[in-house]
Amino acid sequence: MLRHFKSDTRVDPANALPGRDHAIPVPSRHAVLGTPLSPPFAENTSRVILGMGCFWGAERLFWKMPGVYTTAVGYAGGYTPNPSYEEVCSGLTGHTEVVLVIYHPSELKLQTLLETFWQAHDPTQGMRQGNDRGSQYRSAIYTDNTRDTQLAGDSLSHYQQQLDQAGLAKITTEVSQDVDFYYAEAYHQQYLHHNPNGYCGLKGSGVAY
Repeated sequence: MLRHFKSDTRVDPANALPGRDHAIPVPSRHAVLGTPLSPPFAENTSRVILGMGCFWGAERLFWKMPGVYTTAVGYAGGYTPNPSYEEVCSGLTGHTEVVLVIYHPSELKLQTLLETFWQAHDPTQGMRQGNDRGSQYRSAIYTDNTRDTQLAGDSLSHYQQQLDQAGLAKITTEVSQDVDFYYAEAYHQQYLHHNPNGYCGLKGSGVAY
């Protein structure tokens, strides 16, 4: 049985679970879009990884956006290689639940994805989203290059101004670059397509971008 770590902080890397050297298998195709779930992806696509609480509802939000090539749910921002869902939920991997978004930048701008990201969850809540509590529910943006990292940082600053005007708290979203993404188990992929009445905890702050 997994022990559980204090949920309002991230585990120290020295105390993280060891994980495994093999990736968790996932379906070859997206259940909704029909596109590959894992690389190689189509040419001239870009990637961003977004954490905004429970990944089921977040993935559905993005697969519906025109210009998105494929999406997948997984874990990022931690220390344990190829973690399981149970390990992530224990708080002992350091990961947060995320959505991998592969998109066509000629059809969908990163700025539009970020606007959707900011408005669809409350980025001021630290190690939780609503009633979902733990380090695996923290808000995060993980990019692949300096330009996208700058755009993410600029969008954070802009949205903070909107939150300030509304009298809300400071953003706790982590913005980082070149972070490893690990696929979640097959049953999590496109979960709300397979289970339309399943849980979705997405709820924004009510403040427009």
